[in-house]
Amino acid sequence: MNQTLKQDIETLVRLQKIETEIFRLQSVIEKVEKEKITLASRLREFETALNDEKQNLSEIQQKCTDAENEIKVVDQRIIKSNETLRMVKTNKEYQVLLREVDDNKKRKDILESQLLDFYDLREASEVRVSESEHQFVLLKEQIKAEQLEIDKKTVDDKELLHDLLEQQKEIGQSLDPALMTRFRKISKMNRGQAVAQVRNESCMGCFMNVPPQLCIEVQRANQLISCPQCSRILYHVDE
Repeated sequence: MNQTLKQDIETLVRLQKIETEIFRLQSVIEKVEKEKITLASRLREFETALNDEKQNLSEIQQKCTDAENEIKVVDQRIIKSNETLRMVKTNKEYQVLLREVDDNKKRKDILESQLLDFYDLREASEVRVSESEHQFVLLKEQIKAEQLEIDKKTVDDKELLHDLLEQQKEIGQSLDPALMTRFRKISKMNRGQAVAQVRNESCMGCFMNVPPQLCIEVQRANQLISCPQCSRILYHVDE
């Protein structure tokens, strides 16, 4: 038995276990981060809707202001026309001014009716904005609390992941570069599984039969033996 080769295989087995755990932890942390992103997205969507409602309120307020200002202008026109009526000398001029006063009064009635509608819209919008602002504050606090709770759950996982990554780096540097290259290549081919135990003349990676002579060579551990089916590096564990 080649002791150096045996140690290399044991190291590869340990490296694979570490990398399997790294993958698991990264998946867990990634899932948690996605949950945080989803929560943040909920808050942004709510904030966008709130801003749209505020913009709508601002537009209604502007319509109220425009209508109020136009009513003032029309009132001034009516007053001026009434003053001019006292000074006209011909019936034609008088009729023209009367028609002008009548048109302005009709316009004022329309504006006042529109203004009342705008007031109703503004009041309803103000209520919605106020309620939404309150809900936004509550949602923001809720999401912040949920995100903090998520962070607490992953503190240990992140610390463990950091330690495992350090171990992975250290082991990688201790192995022969050619062996590491082979390990990485096989690992990439088999979704992170580069080594597999032989048990009952079967590869525990692909569960296919291993020829008896190869099983014997694996047990002797004098050279690296790959599975004929999946190319994983095979190893034997004394029961």
